[in-house]
Amino acid sequence: MFGPSYHLIYTPYFTICTTCLYIFANISLPFQHSTFSHLHQFGPLYRLLSRFHNPFYISVFPIFQNLYLTMASFIFYHLLFHLLILFLLVTNSEAQPNKQKRSSLVFPIRKDSRTLHYYTTLKVSTEDNHVKVVMDLSGQFTWFNCDIYNLSTYRPIICGSKKCTSAKSEGCMLGCTECKSCNFPSKPGCTNNTCSIDSYNPFTNYLSDQGLGEDTFFADSTNGLTISLNHKSPRPFQFSCANPIQLRKLPAGTKGMTGLANYTISLHTQLSALYELPHKFALCMPSTTNKIPGQMFIGGGPYIFPPYSRDIAEELISTPLVINRQSTAPLYALGEPSKEYFIDVKSIAVDGKRVVDFNSSLLSINEVGDGGTKFTSIFPYTYLETSIYKALVSDFTKAAALRKMKTVASVAPFGACFSLKSIAKSQTGPVVPLIDLMLPDNQQWRFYGGNSMVSVNEEVLCLAFVDAGYKSNPKTSIGIGGYQLENYLIEFDLDSSNVRISPSLLLVNTTCSQSRLMH
Repeated sequence: MFGPSYHLIYTPYFTICTTCLYIFANISLPFQHSTFSHLHQFGPLYRLLSRFHNPFYISVFPIFQNLYLTMASFIFYHLLFHLLILFLLVTNSEAQPNKQKRSSLVFPIRKDSRTLHYYTTLKVSTEDNHVKVVMDLSGQFTWFNCDIYNLSTYRPIICGSKKCTSAKSEGCMLGCTECKSCNFPSKPGCTNNTCSIDSYNPFTNYLSDQGLGEDTFFADSTNGLTISLNHKSPRPFQFSCANPIQLRKLPAGTKGMTGLANYTISLHTQLSALYELPHKFALCMPSTTNKIPGQMFIGGGPYIFPPYSRDIAEELISTPLVINRQSTAPLYALGEPSKEYFIDVKSIAVDGKRVVDFNSSLLSINEVGDGGTKFTSIFPYTYLETSIYKALVSDFTKAAALRKMKTVASVAPFGACFSLKSIAKSQTGPVVPLIDLMLPDNQQWRFYGGNSMVSVNEEVLCLAFVDAGYKSNPKTSIGIGGYQLENYLIEFDLDSSNVRISPSLLLVNTTCSQSRLMH
């Protein structure tokens, strides 16, 4: 699906090509003795030619001189023939890009230092339109401020069209008050007879009716190591244009949000279809706010995070996604299932000991859709229903005492804090009690100190989990927040309805923050 890419130089053909060119450049007639110093890799052939190249044989026995020149010429034309074949192979592969091994799409993930929210960059309409949008695992589609970009190929999606039906629209935009029912030339986001969708800002709890439109999309691809820039989508990408109220309380510099829920027009659903990729996406959230980003992949691996050389995809545990039969969206039809990502957490353990002092039924989704465990990128830290939170804090504090960690006054919003001086350091962060989420088939998702402890000042570390507040029937009992996702590779495979989780990348001396070679 992707056009000719220079990453062909990383195939075995490149090794052959450079070897041939190197030898070709060093072979000349008449030969210099230094030429053969480069041919030792040819073993017996090298030794034979070296013997014939001996001045004694060449000067005394003319037959050796003729044989020497004949064999040298043979090597010359043999290599020339292979170079020609190589040229034809590479040319043919470039002429037929659809036959190349497909790459996945890759997007940078950055962390806002003030809000601790994560955002990425989309290229819409032109390669120069870099639209920064907050990533929302619960959001259903992409919306942003269209007024500040030149969307030269924007088109509204008409009410009643097949695309409108696919987006599950329930209404029609007849016009907009800002442009007086669009009686003069329309603009992106303000057109008549346009498919209507409801966009949601979770930071302000604001729901807005907006017109659905589409435009060209440009995406970067990766083979796991390098990035190939600006692949134009064969068909347009769908999104909506936000009004000014919709943009309130977004992190500085961001202009909208992109939805990553399991929805018909979410970012990954659209792009996997547009670029003919498997319907899966993976997040690797950065733990720092510096300029080196984390990564989001659409379409699968390989997932390479130098200096670790192995494909992380080979080391993932897999657990089924759980379907919540009741929607958790701000607006939904009765009986509509949730589009968010739930997993079956069987129990929680601290240093291998199960946390038991809470009602375990809270870990399951009941008949009205309450309870269970889901992923969330909007909450910076994992939240737990009050009884689960209190039990975790109690057991963690007891385990910490056994490790001679000194307890100090808690710092809001955290409920258990410790003196930094009493805690050792390691490759995976502070050396503290291990926290495990126990999954089906005796699998566990383990959190080390780098994901379970947060620094609140130069002297204090706190347990990086928060109390969701007491509710007799909490909508969701556990929401796994962004901090606990950092430096793990989390792959959501919608084709097989599984989520796959890597061990902490810190264990292999790497992180999600990567700078990759671009071409």
